[in-house]
Amino acid sequence: MRIAEIFDSIQGEGRFAGERSVFVRTTGCNLRCWFCDTPYTSWQPEGFLVPWESVVEKVRSFGITHVVLTGGEPLLQPQIVPLSHALREHGHIVTVETAGTVYRPVVADLMSLSPKLANSVPEAQSLKWAVRHRRDQHRPEIMKRLMAESPYQLKFVIDTAADLDEVVRYVAALGDVPGVHVWLMPQGIANDVLTAKAEWLAPAAEKLGFQFCPRKHIELFGNVRGT
Repeated sequence: MRIAEIFDSIQGEGRFAGERSVFVRTTGCNLRCWFCDTPYTSWQPEGFLVPWESVVEKVRSFGITHVVLTGGEPLLQPQIVPLSHALREHGHIVTVETAGTVYRPVVADLMSLSPKLANSVPEAQSLKWAVRHRRDQHRPEIMKRLMAESPYQLKFVIDTAADLDEVVRYVAALGDVPGVHVWLMPQGIANDVLTAKAEWLAPAAEKLGFQFCPRKHIELFGNVRGT
């Protein structure tokens, strides 16, 4: 499988925020969000080929229980399936971070789904990718299947207050989704931007019955690769 990096850090987002975790970051993505904070896994994908068995050995060398399989889009890679099963068999708590546009029969203690809203389309960056992104960004049948097979959270990137109505519609269309599973996260990679957006997003999330999702890793380390 193609890996961009493997490192240990603090989970900064969602249900397991604050947990020391090993991050296995695959490279390659079928979408191109204009605000992608790991362009080295999407716009300019880089990485190295590693057998999934070697990834298990590397993860276990850290001696950390929580593992996050992320990307890019990790579910593009077939070997993510045996990797996830092996990690669980070794007693790890596995989070899979995905946009929910690709299905693989992975096992996960938390399926962290990040649906892509209209605000993610790379209109100014690439016409080709804007068309492909719009075509592929919404796969409700895959989203529902992943939600049905694992404990889940829905994590939405919010750029402006206008995005909130789309989130409400999106969640309603998925069916009976408790608000405790829905997290709203400010778009941004700088602390001042995140702080300014949090001032209006946190109370808006509470009013809607959703959760507010800070980006603790950026607060602690900045937007630095490998953290």
